[in-house]
Amino acid sequence: MGEFLFLASVFLLAAVIAVPIAARLGLGSVLGYLLAGVAIGPGLGLVADTTDLQHFAEFGVVMMLFLIGLELEPRALWDMRHRLIGLGGLQVLITMLAVMTGAIYLGFVWQTSLAIGMIFALSSTAIVLQTLSEKGLMQTSGGRSTFSVLLTQDIAVIPMLIILPLLAVPSIPSLNEDGSITRSVLENDVAHGHSMSLVEGLPGWGVTLVTLGAVALIILGGVYGARPLFRYIHAAHLREMYTALALLIVIGIAFLMTAVGLSPALGTFLAGVVLANSEFRHELESDIEPFKGLLLGLFFITVGAGIDFGLLFSEPISILGLALGIMLLKWIILYGLGRAFKLRGRDQWLFTLGLAQAGEFGFVLISFSLQQSILPGYLADRLLLIVALSMLITPLAFILYEVLSKRLKDSDKALEHDEIDQQGTVIIAGIGRFGQIVNRLVQSVGVKTVVIDNNLQTIQLMRRFGYQGFFGDPLRPDLLHAAGIDNARVLMVALDDPIAAERLVTYARRLRPDIHIVARSRDRTHTYRLYKAGANDIVRELFDSSLRAGRYVLENIGLSDYEASEAEKLFYQHDRYTVRELADLWDPNIPSAQNDAYIARARELEKELEASLLTALENNNDDAA
Repeated sequence: MGEFLFLASVFLLAAVIAVPIAARLGLGSVLGYLLAGVAIGPGLGLVADTTDLQHFAEFGVVMMLFLIGLELEPRALWDMRHRLIGLGGLQVLITMLAVMTGAIYLGFVWQTSLAIGMIFALSSTAIVLQTLSEKGLMQTSGGRSTFSVLLTQDIAVIPMLIILPLLAVPSIPSLNEDGSITRSVLENDVAHGHSMSLVEGLPGWGVTLVTLGAVALIILGGVYGARPLFRYIHAAHLREMYTALALLIVIGIAFLMTAVGLSPALGTFLAGVVLANSEFRHELESDIEPFKGLLLGLFFITVGAGIDFGLLFSEPISILGLALGIMLLKWIILYGLGRAFKLRGRDQWLFTLGLAQAGEFGFVLISFSLQQSILPGYLADRLLLIVALSMLITPLAFILYEVLSKRLKDSDKALEHDEIDQQGTVIIAGIGRFGQIVNRLVQSVGVKTVVIDNNLQTIQLMRRFGYQGFFGDPLRPDLLHAAGIDNARVLMVALDDPIAAERLVTYARRLRPDIHIVARSRDRTHTYRLYKAGANDIVRELFDSSLRAGRYVLENIGLSDYEASEAEKLFYQHDRYTVRELADLWDPNIPSAQNDAYIARARELEKELEASLLTALENNNDDAA
């Protein structure tokens, strides 16, 4: 017990010290965890053997894939089929064959070479998805392509685990008289006189049936069993029971998958997909998330602590050379596939640099290959070290991506702008989600618009749907004059950048005191700035949608449609009045929370709003009576 508490204290202390420092330096939490592991393991020697702890920490990966599954509906997986089969499948196949060819060239037999190819065809789901989430890159085209490949790799682990026993070099597995296959059991199970495998000693068709039965049990349990089970737990009115049930689902499925020889991570991912449409999805997410974060951090620490620097220092050139060589080979393959699947610019480099490492499933395949006598012990040690080093290098690759991303962004700005040869009644600056709606509405009534945006991809996408737009910086005076700013009646400022929007409004008002300027604002403070700059109509980007949502709430708590509509209308009118009133008291040099006059007037106006709404509702009730 004392040793366990000591290890727990060491791991938590290392994480608490290293991760915030790494995050503050912009290195990301993953690199912080890895460096913490290096410090307490090879560095200070506080942790000697992390094997047992690493098996426990791998549940972080399992939980992460369960949460990913909860975010994906089966229809979303079907929509991703082209990237899963095409992009992901090609990456696994080409990388596996390329690494296998290199291993054969180095003198290994083809069975060992194929196993090495499988090991390095996989990437680190844990590191990459954690980093993509932290940096907000998951929804980019490069992030979605990266996720598709990672998902394909996780699925590919299943056939790999099936194929590996057939590659045993010293002896080929033989069939029993009844046609069953005898598989070796773990030493720990032998020592205790039992095996937890459900397929041990079964004939091939029996293994297949048991495996399919386990998968079917997960699917049917998720579809038909989750709702009654949650209702039963809900009846206890104990919050901790929800957490216990969430952990039971993850751990139970992981055990079932392990017992039938499949990947526990894949099983929990499948369960997550099945439960994605369930009303209990958010409950499961909130219960599992804290455990996932801690266990993933523990997993990364064990990877760092498990790096054998003694072996590295004894063969630095060969091991580092092989690690970098593998990553370079994967970079080349990924770059080519990215080009083939029309990834460009920053998305291309995110996809290329993000997947070049080996992954946590590599540890599983190496251990399994060692048990099956496919890999000799000395080679397995070196492969483990190469996998760990590539994972350690990965956060640095993401830092390189950020540097390249800034340069590519600058180069995009340096691209030659379109020559604007049209003028319109309405000029729209910025054609993102906000500007697109405005443009479609205005054009639908026959009014000619001129659209300017400095995002080339957005302009190209517009053109594919039949809308004309010009690539260029809306703040450039020459482009504005070419678009007809001297004669236009309305300027719609729909830029994402609040500072750029304020500058454009200021310039347009100085150039054309008579032009009507409609501007998109980020929040109330940005509204005041645009008001001072000279905008006529200012629309907060979430205000109208929030107001409409509030009306739906009122309609469903007892107010009639008319009452809810009147409350919405009165709130809207009062808010516009409030903004004009407070704009005169707002001072850009004083934070709103420290502006006493602003706060006092805001409180008065809020009381006026409450009184007006209550009076309106009472008058409506009197009229109805």
